[in-house]
Amino acid sequence: MQPDSATTHAEAWTASDGWKAAGLRLAVLWIALFGLTFGDWQRMAHQWWNIDTYSHILLIIPIIGWLAWLKRDDLAQVRPAGWWLGALWMIAGLGLWLGGRWLDINLFAQAGVIAAFQGATLAIIGPRAGLILAFPLLYAFALVPFGDEIIPQLQTITAYLATWLTKLSGIETLSDGIYIETPAGLFIVAEACSGVKFLIAMMALGVMVAHTCFTSWKRRFWFLAACLVVPIVANGIRAWATIFIAQYVGAEAAGSFDHIVYGWFFFGFVIALVLGIAWRWFERDPEDAGFTASQVASLPALARLDWPAQPLPVLAASLFVAGAFAAAARLV
Repeated sequence: MQPDSATTHAEAWTASDGWKAAGLRLAVLWIALFGLTFGDWQRMAHQWWNIDTYSHILLIIPIIGWLAWLKRDDLAQVRPAGWWLGALWMIAGLGLWLGGRWLDINLFAQAGVIAAFQGATLAIIGPRAGLILAFPLLYAFALVPFGDEIIPQLQTITAYLATWLTKLSGIETLSDGIYIETPAGLFIVAEACSGVKFLIAMMALGVMVAHTCFTSWKRRFWFLAACLVVPIVANGIRAWATIFIAQYVGAEAAGSFDHIVYGWFFFGFVIALVLGIAWRWFERDPEDAGFTASQVASLPALARLDWPAQPLPVLAASLFVAGAFAAAARLV
C-alpha cells in the first residue's frame, strides 16, 4: 500500500506543479491579449456598467469563475499541455476581432476577443483540461453585449399583447404599431419597454441552468423555451397593467408605478416562478455537470486531436502572433 500512496502523492505534486507553470504562462498570454484588445474590453465594460440592458453581464464573470471552480478536482487529475489547435483558435479569434475593427462592427470584434482568449486558454492547458472546462469557456460568449438588433420586434410584440389585453379589459383602444391610445392618454412602447433587458438576462441564466441542472436535452429544450417565451409574455402583461392602472390613477402615476414594479419586483417574481416550476425536474447538482477527468480519459476520439506540444514554443508562437496582429491593427 505504501508505494501506491507515494506514487499518488508524487503524481499529485507533479500535476500541481504543472498547473502552476501553466497558470503563469496563461497569465502572460492573457496580459498580452488584453493589452492588444484593450479598446474592446473598455467598450464592453462601458456597456456593462452604463447600459441597463447589459448590466446583468457583470454577474457573468463571477459565474464563469464559479463554474470553473466546480471542476477543480477534475482539473487536478489532468496535466496541462501545450496544444497547437488552441493556438489556431486564438488566431481565428484575432482574425474576427481585426475584421470587426476594420468593418466597425463591435459584435464581431468583441466576439473575436472572447474567441481569442478561449483559444489562448486551450493553447496553454491542452484539450483534456479544455474539455473539462468546455462549458465555462463557451459561456464566456455571454460577455459579449448583444440584443439591440431585436428591440423593434420586441416592441411590436409587446404592443400587440398590451393592445389585445387592453381591449379584452373593456377599455376603448386604438393602436398603430407601438402607439396605443386610450381614454387615459397615448402610450408608446419605447425601446426601454421592449423587454430586451430581461429577455437577454433570462436567456443567459437559462443556458447556465440548462447545462448545470439538466441532463435530458428534451428538458433543456423546454426550459430554454420557457426562458424565451415567459419573459416576452410577462413584458406584455406588464405593459397592459400600466395602461390599465393609468385609467384610474393617471398616466404619470402609472408610469412611476411601472418603473418600481418592473425594476424591483415583477421580473424578479417571473424568474422565481420559472425556476420554481422547473425545480422539480432538475436532474443533477451543478458540480456534477460537464465532463469529468475519467470521462475525458475514456474518449477515443480525443486521441485524434490530442497532439501535445512543448508549452514554451506554443507560448512563444502565440505571443509572436499577438504581436503580428498588434502591428496589423495599427493599419486598420
